[in-house]
Amino acid sequence: MFFLKIIKNKYFLTCIGIVTWLLFFDRNDVFTQMELIQKCRKLNNERNYYITEIENNKTALTDLQTNKKSLETLAREKYLMKKDNEDVFVFVTK
Repeated sequence: MFFLKIIKNKYFLTCIGIVTWLLFFDRNDVFTQMELIQKCRKLNNERNYYITEIENNKTALTDLQTNKKSLETLAREKYLMKKDNEDVFVFVTK
């Protein structure tokens, strides 16, 4: 009897309708919010990755600018540069 009385209450039905509307049919429903939270986490992870990559590149650049040996190593290995009267042999492994 009490349960039936609560269900017939117009305020209760209105609240149930509003909660249902907000949970499932609104532009900012629960599912959209969950997707946005996942997207935000993914973007934060990418941001952290790129920040660490920038720091690594800055240290590598500083090393190349200050250390002649590392600059020579980079030029020889990556760009296949050589000194005069030298032969370069490239070994390709598969």
